[in-house]
Amino acid sequence: MVVPYKHEPFTDFTLEENYNEFMEALNLVKGELGKDYPLIIGGEKIMTEDKIVSENPANKEEIVGYVSKANEELAEKAMVAADQSFASWKKWDPAARANILFSAASKIRRRKHEFSAYLVYEAGKPWKEADADTAEAIDFLEYYARQMLRLKDGIEINSRENEHNSFTYIPLGVGITISPWNFAFAIMAGTTIGPVVAGNTVLLKPASTTPVVAYKFMEVLMESGLPAGVVNYVPGSGAVVGDYLVDHPKTRFINFTGSKEVGLRIYERAAKVNEGQIWLKRVVAEMGGKDTIVVDNESDLDLAADAITQSAFGFSGQKCSACSRAVIHEEVYDEVLEKVVTLTNRLTVGPTYQDNSKYMGPVNDQGAFDKVMKYVEIGKEEGRLMTGGEGDSSKGYFIQPTIFADVDPKARLMQEEIFGPIVAFSKAKDFNHALEIANNTEYGLTGAVISNNRGHLEQAREEFHVGNLYFNRGCTAAIVGYQPFGGFNMSGTDSKAGGPDYLLQFLQPKTVSDMF
Repeated sequence: MVVPYKHEPFTDFTLEENYNEFMEALNLVKGELGKDYPLIIGGEKIMTEDKIVSENPANKEEIVGYVSKANEELAEKAMVAADQSFASWKKWDPAARANILFSAASKIRRRKHEFSAYLVYEAGKPWKEADADTAEAIDFLEYYARQMLRLKDGIEINSRENEHNSFTYIPLGVGITISPWNFAFAIMAGTTIGPVVAGNTVLLKPASTTPVVAYKFMEVLMESGLPAGVVNYVPGSGAVVGDYLVDHPKTRFINFTGSKEVGLRIYERAAKVNEGQIWLKRVVAEMGGKDTIVVDNESDLDLAADAITQSAFGFSGQKCSACSRAVIHEEVYDEVLEKVVTLTNRLTVGPTYQDNSKYMGPVNDQGAFDKVMKYVEIGKEEGRLMTGGEGDSSKGYFIQPTIFADVDPKARLMQEEIFGPIVAFSKAKDFNHALEIANNTEYGLTGAVISNNRGHLEQAREEFHVGNLYFNRGCTAAIVGYQPFGGFNMSGTDSKAGGPDYLLQFLQPKTVSDMF
């Protein structure tokens, strides 16, 4: 019997004990800043002269770590190690593989604040967001281990007289995990360990702005008994290491989370059958969103305002699920807009590694800062600036939460993924019109409807074309095992991370018919 798992609880930082423990973790991590980190290939730690410099985005003069950078030669070495390890790892009892995940989850749970503190320093996360990121990483480990225990004996199918038929799952082979910086621990861990517990081996290429927390995760996996070569840590350039591994004939699958542009490039390259390749590569891709909260004229307007504010500006809007579009019924448009502006003006922005007084920290790096500020200028041409619109990158990459009103549904601000603290408001004449606007993008990741009209909610259930739809709450904060996550259209392959089907993407079914 597989024991159900309840998700890892979040930390209440209003309690003095928790607050003080987190401050201690921040001080611990501060003492570790500036260290050198190696690659890990086949269990061997390899230092290179070429380094990725991981900076604190809230204080860009502060270096979190210097991380060795893989090249094609080292990527090939990692591929060989992963391929060799697969020969034995695939034969492990799935329950034994699951036990490694349980052990790793336990170790991370005991060091939860430490990992969250790394996220504060390396990703600029506020305490609440960092704590949720670490909790989600634990959830992925626990959930996928249990899912593998459910799948390990296959699924019962029909047999006949003198014939026994079985339907079981076997692993694919060597895969590449390319993980993002915004959920630098949770998504990185989940997209690595899901394929691994299914019996595959992995080359992990973490985001170049957050490689240190990925290295810390590697340490936990090794301490938990993961055999050498099952996960190989190969941070490096996407154009060099990423392309080489995606194209490699021994690559069986690519597990990618990131931008639409990079995802489409991977999808296209993976479709080509290279010399020596004897399979079609699988691509699991989560590529972004342009997410909408719809508010009708029969809703709790305070709930609506809070949902929009929290969903738009949590972690500075740097979530593929973030609310970047608010579509409001014309009868309540002005009132909802005013309430959101009021709530937004109360939000605080600044460094989060000093204390827990700031709601928002920095955006990811100079590139993210420049991109968001470009959209601020676009917004000034396309809509009415209600609040925000200011940025300061003199010390860190800080941008004020920004609201634009009266934006045309087809404007760039309503169509293009910004990945920053900007939300655009658009007016709908009725609920049908609101759903029409909600569906008018190339994405289909998350959405929410705020309404007390059950008929409207049921209509949205059928017509709002997104992978994750929420009623009377915000459109972010999916929990592993509760809201399996992934989207439609250009949001990706709808992988449903944290769901019952996720591991099947890294397994292949095998039917055996035995006559007797």
